Amino acid sequence: MVHLKDNFGRTFPYFRISITDVCNFKCGYCLPDGYKKPDNKKTFLTIDEIRRIGIALSELGVCKIRLTGGEPTVRKDFIDIVKNLKSLPGIKKVLMTTNGYNLKQIAKPLMEQKIDGINISIDSLDREKFKFITGMDKLEDILAGLKLLQENNFKKIKINAVLLKGVNDSEEDFNNWQQFIKSNYVDFRYIELMQTGDNLDYFKKYHVSANVFRDYLLKKEWIHQTAGFDSGPSKNYIHKDFRGKFGIIAPYSKDFCKSCNRLRITAQGDLRLCLFGDTGISLRALLQNDEQIPQLKDLINAQLNFKKESHYLELGNTGITPHLASIGG
Repeated sequence: MVHLKDNFGRTFPYFRISITDVCNFKCGYCLPDGYKKPDNKKTFLTIDEIRRIGIALSELGVCKIRLTGGEPTVRKDFIDIVKNLKSLPGIKKVLMTTNGYNLKQIAKPLMEQKIDGINISIDSLDREKFKFITGMDKLEDILAGLKLLQENNFKKIKINAVLLKGVNDSEEDFNNWQQFIKSNYVDFRYIELMQTGDNLDYFKKYHVSANVFRDYLLKKEWIHQTAGFDSGPSKNYIHKDFRGKFGIIAPYSKDFCKSCNRLRITAQGDLRLCLFGDTGISLRALLQNDEQIPQLKDLINAQLNFKKESHYLELGNTGITPHLASIGG
C-alpha cells in the first residue's frame, strides 16, 4: 500500500474534508458575528467531487476521512456524502465533527450508514456558559441528540470543548465533565484556544494553557494512554473507575507537530498541508471527471514536498486561516 509521506518522515493516513463554510452557531472563538457569505463566487464541493477525492485518497493509502464544516449537517446531501465515502474500498473510517444542532434529526440515518465516529462540540455543560460561548441556547437539544445515540448503543462519541480563561477552565467545570464521563462512554477533550487571522483580541483575552487541565488530570490520577496509528493530535488519559476518557489537544506544546498525520481539503477544494499554513493549492480542476483521478493523486503526492516541519503558531504565524470555519478545524 502506498502511503503519503512528507520530507520529515511523517505519514498521512488521515484527511479532513470540509464540505461547507456555513455554520449556524456564533462561537466567540470562530464566528462571533455568525456566518457571512464571502464575496467570491466559489461554490462548495459537489457530492461527485467529494467522491473523486475519496477515491484518490483511498488509492494513496488514506484510511480515515473526517467530514467537517462550518457545520456539515447544514448540507441536505450530507447523509449521501457519508454513504458515498463509506462505499469506497480502503476507507476504513468515515467520521464527522458537528455542533450537534441537527443531531436529534440525523442520529438514526447516521447509524444506518454505519458512521464510524461523531465528534460533538459542547463547550460547557452549564446552559448559560454554553449560550455565552456559542451565541445559541441549544445545549439541551444537543444533549438530547447525544442521549439518542447512546440509547441506540452508539459508543464512538467524542466531545470537544475549547478551553477559555475565566469561562470554562475552573475546577468546577472539570469536575462536571468528570462526573459526566463517569457513567457515559464518551471521550471528552479540551482544545487549547488557537490564534487565527481575525481573533487576536479574543485570543489575548481568553487563551489559557492546556496545562491547567493536564495538572487537574494528574492530580486525579488519570493515566496517559499511547496513541494509535491514525489517531488525531489528542493526548488521551484513562482511569479505571471511568467509562469515558479525557483528552487534551495542545497546539502550543513542544513537539506538537512531530506527530502530525493529517491533511485538509477546504469546502472550495483547496488542499491545505497545515491548519495554519501559508499556502493552499486548488484541486478543483482535477475533480471534474473520473479520468482525472491519476493526475489528482500525483498533485496531492507532489504537494507533500512543501509541508513544513511546524505550524510556528507559537511565533504568532497564523498563515492564511482567517477563522476555523474556513478550513474545518
